This record gives sequence, C-alpha cells and structure tokens, in this order.
Amino acid sequence: YIISAVLSALATTYEMLVMARMLGGMAFGAALILAPLYIGETTPAKLRGRMVSIQQLNIVLGFSVSYFSNYLFLNAYQNGNFLTEENVWRWMLGIEAVPAILYFVFLFFVPKSPRWLMYQGKVEEAVPTLKRLFGSERAEKEKAVIEHQIKSESQKAKLGIGFLFKPEARLILIIGLVLAVTQQITGVNAIFFYATTIFEQSGVGTNAAFSQAIYVGLINVVFTILAILFIDKLGRKPLLLIGLLGIAISMGMTSYGFYKATYSITNETLALFDENAEVKDKLTTLRELDFANDVAFKKEVRSTIGNQLFSKYESEILFSSVDMNPYIVLFGILGFVASFAFSLGPVMWVLFSEIFPAKIRGAAIAFFGFINSLTSTLVQFLFPWELTNLGNTASYLVFSGFAILGFLMIAKWLPETKGRSLEQLEKDLIRS
Repeated sequence: YIISAVLSALATTYEMLVMARMLGGMAFGAALILAPLYIGETTPAKLRGRMVSIQQLNIVLGFSVSYFSNYLFLNAYQNGNFLTEENVWRWMLGIEAVPAILYFVFLFFVPKSPRWLMYQGKVEEAVPTLKRLFGSERAEKEKAVIEHQIKSESQKAKLGIGFLFKPEARLILIIGLVLAVTQQITGVNAIFFYATTIFEQSGVGTNAAFSQAIYVGLINVVFTILAILFIDKLGRKPLLLIGLLGIAISMGMTSYGFYKATYSITNETLALFDENAEVKDKLTTLRELDFANDVAFKKEVRSTIGNQLFSKYESEILFSSVDMNPYIVLFGILGFVASFAFSLGPVMWVLFSEIFPAKIRGAAIAFFGFINSLTSTLVQFLFPWELTNLGNTASYLVFSGFAILGFLMIAKWLPETKGRSLEQLEKDLIRS
C-alpha cells in the first residue's frame, strides 16, 4: 500500500501509474482474503458475524474518507492554493500512504490465529492467545473443540481446493459462487467508482457531484454499522434478502430517473465553446433537436464535434443538456448503497469465514475472493461500455435484474449460520 501510494503520486508515465495502482490492487486483494479468515478464526460464534463485518466497515470508512479528501483537494485546487491541474490528482492518490503506514504499524500488535497455530502443532503458543481472546475458562473449551476437529480431520484424506468440486461439497460450492458473483454483478463497484460521473450525468454539475459522492460514503458507513448491530440478531440470510430486494428497487428507481430524462443543446452547452467558434457553430445545428435518451444524444454530439472533444467535455455537455429530476437518481443510488452496506457488503465475508472446512478455509476464501474480484473487474470494464452503448436506463435495469436473480438463488440455497460454531457448520454443510 505504501509503495503503491508513493509511486502513484510520483508517476512520470502512464505505465508507471498503472503498475503502481496494480500493486495497490494486489495489496487490497490479499488483505480482503486474509482479514475475514483471521477474524473468523479468532472470534466466538455469537460475535463472529459482527466482528467479520468490521472489515467491511473499515472498507467503507476508507471509501468515505477518500470521497471527502478528494472533495477537499478539489476545493483547494479551485480556490487557487498550492494545488494545480497537473498535481491535484497526485495528492489524491498519494495521501493513501498515511493510513497505509498506520496499518503497517498496528499489524505488529495482532496475535497469530490460535486455530492456525494448533493446526501447525504449536499448541503451547496457541494457548496464551486463546486465553487473551476468550478468557481462561472459555479458552479450554475452545482448545478442546479445535483439538477434536484436528484429530477428526487427521483420520481423513488430505483436503485440497479440488475438494470444492466433489459431490459432498456441492452445497458450499454453489453458495460460494452465488455470493461471490452476486455481490459484484449487482453493480457495487460500478456505483462506487463512477459515483461522481453518475451524478454529473444527472445534471448536477462537477462540484455537486463530488459533494453527493460524500453522501454515498456516509450512507455506506451508517448502514454498515446497522448491519454489524443486526447480523448476529436477525441472521445472515434475512439481511441478504432484505438488501437484495432494496438493491433491485433502488436500481429500478435509478433506471426510471434516466428513462424520464430528455437531452438538448442549450445556451449553457454552447457557452462551453465560446473560444472555439467552429465547434460552437456545429453544435448550434443541433440546437432545435430534442433527444429522448442519452445514447442517441451522445452519438449525435460525438459525430458532430468529434471523439476527442466529446471525450474531453462529455460530463460538462451532459449536465448542461439534460432535463431530468436528479433527486430520483440521487435517492436511487443512496438506496442502493444503503441496501448493499446492510447486506452483501459485510455478510458475504462473514459467510466465507464460516462455511468452508478448516483444512481448506484459507484456499477456499482465496478462490471465491478471486471469483469475486474477477466479477468486479468485468463489471467495471463493461460499465462504461454499457453507458455508451446501452444507455443509463438499460444499464441500471440490468443491475436490478441481477439483484432479483440473486435474491431467488439465496432464498433457495443458503442456510442460516447464525450462532453455530465453525466445527458444527462444517459437519452440517459437508455431506458424508
């Protein structure tokens, strides 16, 4: 994280910047997999859901802080302080080094997982940690349960990641795939990473778009906290079903908001090109035309002024030309964020820390984490293409449809895991 932040801020070429961001992505991927595995192994069953969810809380806090810091940097640049158009983005990326350094320091205070230590035969090292985590009396019970599990597994054939594809593991394979894919295919990272672009295209302008992105971060934090409070009371499955229903409705609302939008070249649009008479004259030929959707409008403007100018001014042209109710989109996006934060965000990682056998838990979380990240990557790459070729209305309607599909699959296949020990869950979910 630290190296990625520093290299991103100091990047001298496009390739250097991409490599620096990829390094940060590798760090994030590793932490994303290891954290729920570790927390699940060091937490009592009655608190496990709440504690694993704290990882998601930290992630959304990070999102919120990044939105807020970007907004502050943007304001500082616009107010003529030390920031310029050439360096403001460097500060936005380089500031990551501060929390990264704190993260590095605090990791030295984290003890090793007692379950992992006992599986490595380091019982004497595991016992003090168990006592720190559970207290002396509870530590003995936990130690006995883990020893029994180790003894039981030692009598079985060694498990590998291939175990997931055996008939007896079919249920956890289905659950893992459904959770990993559904969490991302409903559009979360498309919404988070393109939040300012979405708000700009609803006609609120650049500054308002950045400020509304802060609302996204705050809603994310609040509803993640609510998920932490309720996950061990209501259970994992109810939270998922409530959240997916909310996502479907919210994405449907966002789609409807853009469906009702119309587009036309306005005086404000023409004013963008006051210093380029040729382009302004070309746009003036579209002055009397009204467009019922963003796809047709963008296609016509692009063909009129050329790809290069349209790419440079796309956001400004859209927010100055659109006629719609931006609050429908705002409430739709905020509703999506609230629903995701209350369900798929934290609950997937809680379930990943619970449903896999101890012998392959680390490998299984890594495998499904990879599926999750791969789905996320595909969604992020496809989202700009969707906006260009399908338009806003269809793009958000697709996310709504995937949420409904995820709701039906989770309702059918996912059992409730609340309050059950890892060893009990393994016994119940793996068919003999």
